[in-house]
Amino acid sequence: MMTHTLNDRTALLRELLERQLAEHTNQLAELTVHSRQPDQGGRDPDTLRQLIEGARQGVADVTQALKRMSEGSYGVCEACGHDIPTARLEILPAARHCVPCQQRR
Repeated sequence: MMTHTLNDRTALLRELLERQLAEHTNQLAELTVHSRQPDQGGRDPDTLRQLIEGARQGVADVTQALKRMSEGSYGVCEACGHDIPTARLEILPAARHCVPCQQRR
């Protein structure tokens, strides 16, 4: 069984965040193009607005996570200050809170 060092895990999580940032950015660009078309790319205007807002929020969340990573505060719960478990970060790499604190929010 291979164990990953903290640096390995951080590098893997950074790669995951960077992939998510690219995905959200590409989705936002594509949706923006649709929103400027007369028929909105065949999408319902309200649905399109919600999708755009979701993509924008994704970009913002991932950008903030990458900023926390560069500042050294990534993986620390913003509410209680405890470490966020790696398993949670692997599922939700932009997580800002541990599960108990997130449930209280």
